[in-house]
Amino acid sequence: MISPKRRTSKARRDKRRKQTWKISMPNLVKCPKCGELAQSHRMCKNKNCQTYNGREVLPLAE
Repeated sequence: MISPKRRTSKARRDKRRKQTWKISMPNLVKCPKCGELAQSHRMCKNKNCQTYNGREVLPLAE
């Protein structure tokens, strides 16, 4: 069985690994009701809005 000739340094190992575990920013879209930025396919987090796909998801506390 073939074994490596030299030990791989931590820097070289981590350079190779960083490409696969890179975290990307979430996609933000404008809410059609209030206009605030929210993640796509998620409920609007605005306290006065709280809608998803044009429907009220959580009832507003009165």
